[in-house]
This record gives sequence, structure tokens and C-alpha cells, in this order.
Amino acid sequence: MYEYISGKIAQITPAYAIVENSGIGYFLNISLFTFEALKDKSDAQLYIYEHIREDAFSLYGFAEPRERALFQLLISVSGIGSNTARMMLSSMSPDELHIAISTGNVNQIKSIKGIGLKTAQRLIVELKDKIGKSEEGKNFLMPADNTKAEEALSALVMLGFSKGPSQKTLDKILKDNPNSKVEEIIKLALKMM
Repeated sequence: MYEYISGKIAQITPAYAIVENSGIGYFLNISLFTFEALKDKSDAQLYIYEHIREDAFSLYGFAEPRERALFQLLISVSGIGSNTARMMLSSMSPDELHIAISTGNVNQIKSIKGIGLKTAQRLIVELKDKIGKSEEGKNFLMPADNTKAEEALSALVMLGFSKGPSQKTLDKILKDNPNSKVEEIIKLALKMM
């Protein structure tokens, strides 16, 4: 129902933020990732997820839409509730968690407090394909306006390489060499594939 709330940050802690809008203070549960993005600001726009149960109505706030999308994917897994998902997003950045799931890194996911081996394995099995197919998941490490990355990916696909592995290779290259030209990115990708 709610997409986002904009307003003055009345109070912020590593666990929650109170955002005032039109004289109403909204209590929003947040992750450490969102806390880090907001801690030095006086105003904020937080993307909202409403969690409605018989006995409670809770709002979760996220600094970025992609963090909210990952949160929604996490809570779709059996055995992972909203507080566990928030703990996961507090333990790892959305990019790190996305990479851990998409590469099947059980040990990294298992290192999160409250996540055991079986839950980590179930999380990977259920989300590995979904993360690759979701809109927010497609460009997790690459911003939408990154035309260099889009051009390089298009070129690799035209050369006959699969889109998924090409995307992962480009993510790694751009993380290590963000200022490279398209030609350099493609040459590095061809060496790595």
C-alpha cells in the first residue's frame, strides 16, 4: 500500500528510525545498511514494506528499493521471518548477500547469526534462480544508468556468451575497475571467460 515515506528524521538508532511527515511520526524498523546510509542526515526517504499480522502492524524502511526487493525475497523463504531477514541485511550489504546467494556460498550465509546450515542451503536453493530473474537482481552491482556495463554485456551476448555468467564477470570487473572504458571491460571479460 505504501511505496515510501519522506520526511524529517526525528530519531534514528541502528534498529529503527522515526520519520516525521505532516505531523505524524512513523516508526520504521531498519537494517544497519539503511542506518549507515541515514545516520548523518536530517531528512530521509525510506522505501516501505508493510508487515501485517493478526497481532501486529509493522513498517520496515529501506534506503534503496533493491534492499527492499531482497528483503521481500528473503521473507518468501520458509523459516525466514521479517526479523531474520533484517538481521541478514544488517550482517551483510545487499550486494554481498546477493553475491553469496547467487554463487551458492553456504558458509558466508551460515556465518549470519541465527542462520544454520539447513536454512542457508534452503535459502540458496529457493532464491538462486529468483535473484537472477528479478528486476532489481539483474543489476545489483551495476547501477541502471551504467551504459558502459550495458554495452559490454550486449557485446558479450552478441559474441555468443550466456547472459548470466557474462553479468557476473562484468560485475567483478566493474567492482575492481570502475573507470574502465567499454573496450577495456570487454577485453578483460574475454580473458576471464
